Amino acid sequence: MTVKIDKKIVRYNVVKPDEPAATPASVAAPVVQQMHENVARPETLSGATYKVKTPLSDHALYITINDIVLNQGTPHETRRPFEIFINSKAMEHFQWIVALTRIISAVFRKGGDCTFLVEEMRSVFDPKGGYFKKGGKYMPSLVAEIGDVIESHMRTIGLFKEEGLDVHQRKLIQEHRDKYEASMKAVEDVGASSFPPEATLCGKCQTKAVIVMDGCLTCLNCGDSKCS
Repeated sequence: MTVKIDKKIVRYNVVKPDEPAATPASVAAPVVQQMHENVARPETLSGATYKVKTPLSDHALYITINDIVLNQGTPHETRRPFEIFINSKAMEHFQWIVALTRIISAVFRKGGDCTFLVEEMRSVFDPKGGYFKKGGKYMPSLVAEIGDVIESHMRTIGLFKEEGLDVHQRKLIQEHRDKYEASMKAVEDVGASSFPPEATLCGKCQTKAVIVMDGCLTCLNCGDSKCS
């Protein structure tokens, strides 16, 4: 088949019979879309709403985090948080909560690693003092609990890797927990901790679950030990 060349030749390349031909630009690998501030918001986003009840108010907070799916239907498909909304009947925190959600949403849309938000928010301490959540986990402030919810959501969509204990550590902790639970009476208080009443606060996971085990202070929640 004869091909007529009606344009000036500006470049050429000799292909040997045993070499594969160069891939044309038209069939090049597709560009992987990354999160950045110019990504347009789709008409519909999926997400989750979390209810947070604290002793600081009679009304619960409802935290909604919506996600965007990038490169949908390809091997590079990823799910990223796109925006956050916080709603409540309590109006005393309305002004700073609205400001906080707008800033967090802007960080989500900026792209890059946004997991640093969790550590920054969990480091905020209320000068009036924190509180214990159901289960005995200590929260230094309401902002810290919002950060805790964001971390939980990020783990759900895969932005955080699970840092679990190994099989032997889990087995040992479970054996000790079973032993304590078998010796304890049923706790009628709904807000009481599932850990022994004499347990103290763990500096690593902020849960009242530290007991003396084999002469060492050991956390029954995360496994942290002063002897390891």
